[in-house]
Amino acid sequence: MTAIEQYLIDTYRASQLGEPMPPPPGRGDVALLRSARTYFQFQAVLEGREARHPWWAAVRRLTHAHGAR
Repeated sequence: MTAIEQYLIDTYRASQLGEPMPPPPGRGDVALLRSARTYFQFQAVLEGREARHPWWAAVRRLTHAHGAR
């Protein structure tokens, strides 16, 4: 069963029982990713490392990986 099918069943059940509707699947995904990023940045600060976004470090490694060839 997919997440959408389960959501539709839960929505139907909630409407029949007079309960609040469940949130749609994937609604909190962006908030979860942002909170995870904030947590890892906080851990970096506690460990004395740079708290920049890891993508910047990856871009820097890719662009300066082998220096001048």
